[in-house]
Amino acid sequence: MQPLTTANLKSLLEKRLAVIGDHALREEDPAAQLRALQEVSEAIEEEHQKLRPSLPGKLRHYLEQASYQKALAHLEENS
Repeated sequence: MQPLTTANLKSLLEKRLAVIGDHALREEDPAAQLRALQEVSEAIEEEHQKLRPSLPGKLRHYLEQASYQKALAHLEENS
């Protein structure tokens, strides 16, 4: 696996965690947080489909099952 190939995917997974952890946004505007989460989740899926043929089986499995924290951990361990 080439780290540059999956750098955007890793960034999107980190962004998703940041959106989930944004308690201020959740308190102020829950609908905006939900929109942001939906946008980043769609971007993750697009990136997954683009990279799918070159991804290792385990990472592909995590992404297919929406196990995004496991996918991020896999990328961090293998970069």
